[in-house]
Amino acid sequence: MVEMRVAGIALDAASRSPIVLLRDPAGRRQVPIWIDQAQAQNILSGLNRERPPRPLSHDLMATLLEAGGLRLERVIIHAIEDNTFRAVLKLQDGSDGSIELDARPSDAIALALRTDSGIWMLEEVVADASIPVDAEADAEDQEDFRRFLDRTSPADLIRHIGRTVAEPDLGPEEAPEGGGPGA
Repeated sequence: MVEMRVAGIALDAASRSPIVLLRDPAGRRQVPIWIDQAQAQNILSGLNRERPPRPLSHDLMATLLEAGGLRLERVIIHAIEDNTFRAVLKLQDGSDGSIELDARPSDAIALALRTDSGIWMLEEVVADASIPVDAEADAEDQEDFRRFLDRTSPADLIRHIGRTVAEPDLGPEEAPEGGGPGA
């Protein structure tokens, strides 16, 4: 899973429909989700930490969660079905129990912003729905990878894989004394 953050709200040039933009931590991929005007206002209100004189629906939901002893642990956008994103709210109760509720991604995002909860997306969904943000950096990474492949023989790769399998990944406190790279 990839923790995403709300990069902002944009307008579709053709339809003038609002789009919430979720960006990956590296800032390289962005996932656009088309929403309606009311959803855009709710998300913008959460982004700007606005407190209206009377609670909006998502402010009320956050208050109800708190009053019921529940905490929104995270939002998970887990699928795209028929061009529609699917999300769940992962809630925690006071007794370490977990509850998952189906939700529209826009409602889930608006609630996550009000409760300082994480917004997560399955890697498969990010891969399927994302658009590149930094094409220049992506091209540079591809060129670095090509140079690496040009300098590496198949025998080198096989030796490296053999070492990786033979030497499990040890944490710094478990590494053998005086051995390993950089020791």
